[in-house]
Amino acid sequence: MANDRSSDVLRARRCWTLTALVVVAASAIAQGADPASPTGANAPTNAPGIQNDAKSWPLFRGNAQAQGVARTELPEKPVLLWEFTIDKGAFDATAVIVDGTVFIGDLDGKLYALNLKTGQKQWEYATEGGFIASPAVHAGRVIVGDIDGKVHCVEAATGKLVWVFETGAEIDAGANFIGDKVLIGSQDATLYCLDAATGELAWKHPIDDQIRCSPTIAGDYIFVAGCDSRLHILDIHSGEEKKSVEIESPTGVTPAARGDHVFFGTEAGVFFCVDYQQAKEVWRFQDASRSQPIRSSPAVQDGLVVFGGRNKRVHALDAATGAERWTYQAKNRVDSSPVIVGDRVFFGAADGRLTALNLKDGSEAWQFEIRGGFSASPAVADQRLVIASSDGVVYCFGPGEGS
Repeated sequence: MANDRSSDVLRARRCWTLTALVVVAASAIAQGADPASPTGANAPTNAPGIQNDAKSWPLFRGNAQAQGVARTELPEKPVLLWEFTIDKGAFDATAVIVDGTVFIGDLDGKLYALNLKTGQKQWEYATEGGFIASPAVHAGRVIVGDIDGKVHCVEAATGKLVWVFETGAEIDAGANFIGDKVLIGSQDATLYCLDAATGELAWKHPIDDQIRCSPTIAGDYIFVAGCDSRLHILDIHSGEEKKSVEIESPTGVTPAARGDHVFFGTEAGVFFCVDYQQAKEVWRFQDASRSQPIRSSPAVQDGLVVFGGRNKRVHALDAATGAERWTYQAKNRVDSSPVIVGDRVFFGAADGRLTALNLKDGSEAWQFEIRGGFSASPAVADQRLVIASSDGVVYCFGPGEGS
C-alpha cells in the first residue's frame, strides 16, 4: 500500500478534473500517406535520437519516436525470474534497461539501479522529491525529473550526482535526447532543452498549460501534447513552434510517431492521428459505447496502433484509417502503456493483471496476476520484461530454465 506521500502525489494530479466529463463526437476521416510505409519513422532516414535494440530500453517508450516496440523476444509463457521490493513505498514510474541494468525511481524519492539478471540492487540515489517520471539513459548517464520539479543527472555506473536543474513545477514524464541535448517537460508549462553534460539551459519553450508527456522526436520536429488542448510541433534545433493542432481537451499522453503521422489519446476519450507535415487531423476514434479518458501512450507498428483506456479496454486500430481491428475487455482501467513484442502486445492494468494479447485478433495469450496494480508500463529488452507495481515491487519476467 502506498504511503502518505504517495497518496498526496496521486491526489495532486489536478489537470484532469474537469475534462474527464468532456465528450466529443466521433468521426473517421481517412487520408494522407500510409503510416506503415517504408519511409516511416522506423527507417534510418527519419529516426533521429535514441533507438532501442535487443538489449536496451533506454527511454519511457523505448525509442525517440515513442513507438513502444521491443526489439527482443519473450517466451510463449514468460516466467517470473525475480522481484525487488521496497519498504512502505510505491512505484508509478516505468523502468528503463541499459547495459544489463534496470533503472527506476519510486514515489519516495529513491532512484534504483538493479541487475537485470538477478534483481540485486547495484546502487540507490536519494532525493527529497518522489519520481513519477521514467528515467532516461544515454552516454553513461541517467536523467530523471522529480515531483519537486528538479531534473537529476547521475552516473549510470555509480549513481553519483553530476548535476541538478530546477524547473518551476512537478515533472511527470521522461526525458528525450537530441545529440548532446536533453529535452524534458514540466507542469510549469515549459519544455526545457538542457546541455546533457552540464545541465545548462540551451533553450525553453512555454505553452499555455502543463506538460505531462514525454517529448517525442521524428524527422525535424519535436512533438508535445499538452494540457492546453493542443499538439505542439516544434523545430528540433531551436525549439521554435512551427505549427500546432487543436485537440479539444487536455492530455498527458506521449505521442507515438511513425511516418508523417503522430498518434495519441486525450482526457475526452478521443484518439487522434495527426499528419504533422500538414498540421492537420487525419482521423479520430472514440469508443461510442464507453468513452473514458485515455492515459495510456500508444504502441505503433506495421499499420497497427494499440492503446489502453480508463474504459477498461485495449483498442487496436488501423493506423492508416482509424478503423477498429479488435478490442479487448479488461477487468479494470488500463493506464499502462502497451509494448509490442513480436506478434503479441503486453500491458498492465489497475487490478494487477499483466496480460499478453495476440496482435492478430486481440485474443488473450498469457496473463500473470499480482497483489496491487499497474499504472507503470512494461520495459522489454534482452528477453526480459520489467514492470513495477503500486505496491512497491519490481517484477522481471523472461525465459525459464532450459528455455
